[in-house]
Amino acid sequence: MLSALDLSDEQRLIFETATAFARDRVAPGAAARDHDGTFPKDLVTEMAQLGLLGIKIDADDGGAGADVVSYVLAVYAVSRACASTGVTMAVCNLAADILASEGTPEQKARILSPYLEGKLGAGTFCLSEPHCGSDAAALSTTATKTADGQHYVLNGTKQWITNGGYAGMHIVFAKTTPTKKSHGISCFVVEGGTPGLVVGKAEKKMGLRGSNTVQLSFEDCLVPAANLLGEEDRGYSIALKNLDGGRIGIAAQACGIADAALAEGVAYAKDRTAFGAPIEKLQAIQNHIADSALDVDTAKLLTLRAASAKDAGSPRTARESSMAKLFSSEAACRVADRMLQVHGGYGYVEEYAIERLYRDARVTRIYEGTSEVQRIVIARDVLSV
Repeated sequence: MLSALDLSDEQRLIFETATAFARDRVAPGAAARDHDGTFPKDLVTEMAQLGLLGIKIDADDGGAGADVVSYVLAVYAVSRACASTGVTMAVCNLAADILASEGTPEQKARILSPYLEGKLGAGTFCLSEPHCGSDAAALSTTATKTADGQHYVLNGTKQWITNGGYAGMHIVFAKTTPTKKSHGISCFVVEGGTPGLVVGKAEKKMGLRGSNTVQLSFEDCLVPAANLLGEEDRGYSIALKNLDGGRIGIAAQACGIADAALAEGVAYAKDRTAFGAPIEKLQAIQNHIADSALDVDTAKLLTLRAASAKDAGSPRTARESSMAKLFSSEAACRVADRMLQVHGGYGYVEEYAIERLYRDARVTRIYEGTSEVQRIVIARDVLSV
């Protein structure tokens, strides 16, 4: 990820910290967590202690005070070791970013500070619902203000919530003025354990089995008005603004998966013999490796470009984050597929890491905006020129 890049000392330090953590603490248990579906609560606490849950948040608010490029490097390093832990980390950062950018000093002191210290567990981003994913404006969860104006009553259901079963902080989007459609959505921070917040069973997924994905229900959930983030009815713009960063994070995760898959394929090709020689000598295998190396490097460059654009406040951030997410996710699937093919029958069994990487890669084309949605975003920007 660092080749030919001119990184600052801070960016390099964060990358090296995340790489060492990934190598020593994340990688050793990755296969077991995937097999057993175990959420890494201890690793979340350790990431908080290392400053990896609030990488882009100002130091004054308890974060690392780093930039988006640093965040991308960290997510890539952790995801290369374990994609499940990588997405856990990415969503934790997304939740923290929203609270840091929209929260009041009181909200930051009461919720953000203990969260960044590792005292609240993980965080979530609650936008999708059972009937709406890509069409986020169609959400039906409601937030009705009480007569005394001191609380909001939330009712509805959120679907596919990463970290949901282990979170002490939920960023929740709900309609406060249903007649305004997307302009009537507000954003709230709902603390774990709030009465009326019901955590569903963990989903049994194809991949990312070491992360936690649940349905969250709000049944007359009484949330203090002091937990409204930003202004009422401005939640949709908050979601869209932060989805750019979320997509860059998933692009970085996909880069980590693709790079790990390529490394597995190269190692196997050097070790496996056929027709009296290592299969790395076969042109068909070399083609798979060459195409995959090209995919990996292109994905990294697009992702780092998108991160740099967001750091610079570029008006093209949405386009470039969508390009990075689209290409990186589809590249990860291509690379994992090729490298599984290099493994032959052994790639189809759990004993080899490529089987897990193949499963983990697939969802990157779906969450934080499907490939189809990314193409819409890109095309709209190109056609508007």
